[in-house]
Amino acid sequence: MHEIDPAYMGLAPAEPHDVMRWRAAERERLIAQRMALSPDARASYSRLIAERLDTLVPEVAGRAISLYWPFRGEPDLRPWMATVTARGGKALLPVVAGKGQPLTFRAWAEGEKLERGVWNIPYPAEGPEVTPDVVIAPLVGFDRDFYRLGYGGGYYDRTLAGLAGQPMAIGVGYGLQEIATIHPQPHDVPMQAIVTEWCLRRRS
Repeated sequence: MHEIDPAYMGLAPAEPHDVMRWRAAERERLIAQRMALSPDARASYSRLIAERLDTLVPEVAGRAISLYWPFRGEPDLRPWMATVTARGGKALLPVVAGKGQPLTFRAWAEGEKLERGVWNIPYPAEGPEVTPDVVIAPLVGFDRDFYRLGYGGGYYDRTLAGLAGQPMAIGVGYGLQEIATIHPQPHDVPMQAIVTEWCLRRRS
């Protein structure tokens, strides 16, 4: 039994270090699948995800909505981000304050200055911190219980657990990133909705 893959039959790894080892392998597999999608497929899926976001968040005027800069084949929602600004909303990008620290968020609009941060991902170079009303988080994997598998830094879990006002948390990715379970741990924070190119799921 000690040699069985922890994902087999939904068995959870017994120890936290087993979970970490399993998650690392799943991340590698899922990112490789995502990167194997053609640019045309990713662009098409990103448009479908944006359409579903319009259904989930139809009113953006006066709201602060955090998105992200696409990385390693993630859905590219920058065109949708531009519509948020055009419709009277405030588009935000996350800023990594430091290892083990929650994310902060700054407003950003096309043409404004960006700097390079962790993993060379752009973030707004200046501007005040803004508390988001909606947090749209990219995912590496997700399960039927709305838990999100990220890159392992715990930034979004730490941030969502500490944000005042309980913003709506939406995980976005591709349908091929769904797995049976991420083997959630006590620190994992479930999303309120998951959006892919083929589904929009809301947590009751």
